[in-house]
Amino acid sequence: MEGVRLLTDLISWLFVMDDACDEDGLGTDPGRLAPAIGALLDVLDQCGDPAARPPTEAGPLGAALHDLCRRTRAQGRSALLLRFVSQLREYLLALLWEATNRERQRVPGVTEYVQLRRHIGGVHPCLTLTDLASGRPPGPTRRADPALTALDLLAVDLICWCNDLFSYGKESRADPDAHNLVTVIAQEGGLDEADALRAAADRFNRGLAAYLDAEEALLASGDDGLHEPLASRRNWVRATYDWSVMAARYA
Repeated sequence: MEGVRLLTDLISWLFVMDDACDEDGLGTDPGRLAPAIGALLDVLDQCGDPAARPPTEAGPLGAALHDLCRRTRAQGRSALLLRFVSQLREYLLALLWEATNRERQRVPGVTEYVQLRRHIGGVHPCLTLTDLASGRPPGPTRRADPALTALDLLAVDLICWCNDLFSYGKESRADPDAHNLVTVIAQEGGLDEADALRAAADRFNRGLAAYLDAEEALLASGDDGLHEPLASRRNWVRATYDWSVMAARYA
């Protein structure tokens, strides 16, 4: 049960951080955001050391982040802890890229956006804690398998692109230059909104087909240890769609 609580607390933390950037204006001013990110990086550098105290500059978000790392560390899986901390560090640094673009009213290219969106979405650390909650996370050898790494990237892309498609209406009303797959496709391809939405949906559908092919190939390998991690990733993709359909957050 602690693994599930950790995962739900992480998701709550990510929503609060996201809202601080998007709703409270922190994510539009790199000069304000950078010190906050620096303080949170200091917390991550402690790797959940129970003897350490989070820097006071990090505030409530830092205290909560330290608690997440401490509880993850207590699970006794050092490799998983280091991966979790590294993924959160990438998430925080990617927020600075996003804030700089907003300040300059810059819309990134599609390739650049797709790469950085994987980190801003915060999905990687969520998958890591999902594996921890399962009780049977993939071992280091399996984690290094290029086939599983490729499937993870596909899952992360699908989750992020699904979110983009459902949140586009709300985001585009608040910020015409919003960081969204639809926006960057429209900008790069010179498309109107309707065509860009269709192109983003087509990209999602192609990604889903590629994901299913990759999943089938991994299942055919006969490694029973893959069933749980593959099921969890499929569930994440489906749950993101189901939740986005119902969530008032994107109304």
